[in-house]
Amino acid sequence: MTTAPDWPYFPMFLRLDGRTVLLVGGGEVALRKARLLCKAGARIRLVCREAHEGFEALGIAVHARAFDAAQLADCAFVVAATDDAALNRTVAEAAGQRQLPVNVVDDSAASTAITPAIVDRAPLLVAFSSAGRAPMLARRLRQQVEELFDQRLGRLARYIGTRRDAQMDMDIDVRRKLWEAFLDGPGASAAMSGDEASADAELARLSTDATQRGVVWLVGAGPGDPDLLTLRALRLLQNCDVVLYDHLVGPAIMDMVRRDAERIHVGKRRSQHTLPQEEINAKLVELAQQGKRVLRLKGGDPFVFGRGGEEIAELASHGVAFEVVPGITAANGCAAYAGIPLTHRDHAQAAVFVTGHPRADGSLDLHWDALARAGQTVCIFMGRTSLAQTMAALRAHGLPDDWPAALIAQGTLEAQQVVVGTLESLPARVDAAQVEGACLVIVGEVVRLREQLRWFGDREG
Repeated sequence: MTTAPDWPYFPMFLRLDGRTVLLVGGGEVALRKARLLCKAGARIRLVCREAHEGFEALGIAVHARAFDAAQLADCAFVVAATDDAALNRTVAEAAGQRQLPVNVVDDSAASTAITPAIVDRAPLLVAFSSAGRAPMLARRLRQQVEELFDQRLGRLARYIGTRRDAQMDMDIDVRRKLWEAFLDGPGASAAMSGDEASADAELARLSTDATQRGVVWLVGAGPGDPDLLTLRALRLLQNCDVVLYDHLVGPAIMDMVRRDAERIHVGKRRSQHTLPQEEINAKLVELAQQGKRVLRLKGGDPFVFGRGGEEIAELASHGVAFEVVPGITAANGCAAYAGIPLTHRDHAQAAVFVTGHPRADGSLDLHWDALARAGQTVCIFMGRTSLAQTMAALRAHGLPDDWPAALIAQGTLEAQQVVVGTLESLPARVDAAQVEGACLVIVGEVVRLREQLRWFGDREG
């Protein structure tokens, strides 16, 4: 008896092109398989005692009533879809002896091939597979993608296929930018609508425009969880030529950057700056002046303690085009994932964002009198190093020792840690917890709500 490999073989159902497939079973499940195989251009050899009436509509006649191994002759693929588990296994064993890929419905152990859930926008195909573990999940994902993908995408793909040969003499980077500009502009819409004349005119215009103007996109990557990226950010991750990123941007988000984009790590870790800010600014200008599409990827939001203002000032002074894409700030994202509302009409009518990053001499130049007040929430970015100093200063300026405070480390990630205490107790509790990674400190009565709610979304490490 053959056993399924760790990663099953995936038949390309939409490329069977007249090859014979043995389908054993005549019920509704087998009929669903038959519809997919017919769409793939397969010639189906049907074996069953009684066939569902839907087979007749597909033009498929019963080949034989009972299974025989001889029926496997000249077959490229085998599907066992009866309600008899023993028979399905017999079919699988016979197929395995002939080294034919076989799919056994609802029996991944006996299968050496699986049928992925396919979104068909021919010639575009998207397939979802769970390696036979969770077919209902794969089908659900297919349904969601079906709703997202325009039915006319196949027409666009066919149009590009008939036109791209004319650009093959271009430099590969120029050609790539040409088609990306076409897809982002009116040409794609015209092609999808069947207006090939307008699409051709737009393609000709783009082909004769030899200027390659660089641009810089300052993009907020959010607090860490890739699901919190904006749709605009995700699109630009796939369109950039080069990305400059810091340590707050995790591997999961960097995996979304187009594969052939150049990656430049600029650090910005406390006391370990890979590049000084002035050099980062100059690098952005240099790359844009080379005609590249530059992605400056920052944790959180570029304009909330991200020094985005300094970078766009430098770009503007050199006439470099730029765009700023906001991201979810650490305060919003981390507080939400920790179950701490930043405002609440009974506890906080304002939220204040400050940086806990000390000066070179170790001092913190903050308006303590304004921060040490009831009725507001104070969010301290980069507050781990100066935590004890900050808590002591707030107590010294009027807040009580038992005023609620919390520290969130690696917020929104699976490794998130939340340490809750008071202005007096929090520093010692954080030291004992040995927290790691980027941290956000929240001070205010809203912290108590976390303990009261103990909500289901908690990711506390």
